[in-house]
Amino acid sequence: MVVRQHGHRGAAFAAMAVAGVVATAGGCAATGGAAADDRPGSDPGAVRKAADVLRASGSSRARTSMEMAAGGTRVTIRGEGGYDFGRRMGRLRVLLPGDAAGTSEHRPITELLSPGVLYMKNRGAGVPADKWVRVDSTALEDGNLVTGGVTDPLISTELLRAARDVTFVAEQDLAGVRVWHYRGVTELGRAARSASADVRGALAAAAKGFGEDAVPFDAYLDEEGRPRKVRLRFSYLNQGHPVEVASTTLLYAFGERVAVTLPPEDDIFTGEIKT
Repeated sequence: MVVRQHGHRGAAFAAMAVAGVVATAGGCAATGGAAADDRPGSDPGAVRKAADVLRASGSSRARTSMEMAAGGTRVTIRGEGGYDFGRRMGRLRVLLPGDAAGTSEHRPITELLSPGVLYMKNRGAGVPADKWVRVDSTALEDGNLVTGGVTDPLISTELLRAARDVTFVAEQDLAGVRVWHYRGVTELGRAARSASADVRGALAAAAKGFGEDAVPFDAYLDEEGRPRKVRLRFSYLNQGHPVEVASTTLLYAFGERVAVTLPPEDDIFTGEIKT
């Protein structure tokens, strides 16, 4: 297939080249009662283990949001679906903001997430409604941390393997669940080297493509050490202009069955995508 793949300094890098949003517009010190607790969620070191705990949880439902700010324009792209962490596959329904492409309504985009490959349906101009677009996420300069309009829920947690300067913020309630909130910084390069094999390629691509290696984060772990919420803040230059991105993933309903079937070869679009 022929797909225009621009770097994150080009138009297509902005969350969903579909929407053309940007093109157009370590250590730890914990305090408080939770620090003295033996539960996994109370240990700042548990942040670096969160990806392993998440994989062991099997599956969950997921909600995502990606807030982008550039040149005085701010938009938010939202997604909802489920993820099978054992198979490393997910399915999300992504909603574009009403004015992202200059129109008031947009069909939701269906995204299938799999190791190293992103599939999108209702991708945009020039793609038949019954066809899927297949993209090699390891060939994207951001490793699909931003391009798809969502950050892969497992990859967002894999980034925490390289967490440093982790501090305990608070023990709090998150949608009726007791969580421990931590804040720190991760590094794309270190995360790529320590990540699981099935996501290493995507993170390695991001480590090369991003101008800034450091990624500030907020992580909210439950008492089993599972990540309930992960917020990452990326910053990069697009055609010489700074772009700030805040990507948030919410995970809930752990253990709920998630069915993901990849499209057959005949359903993959082989033409050129218009941007």
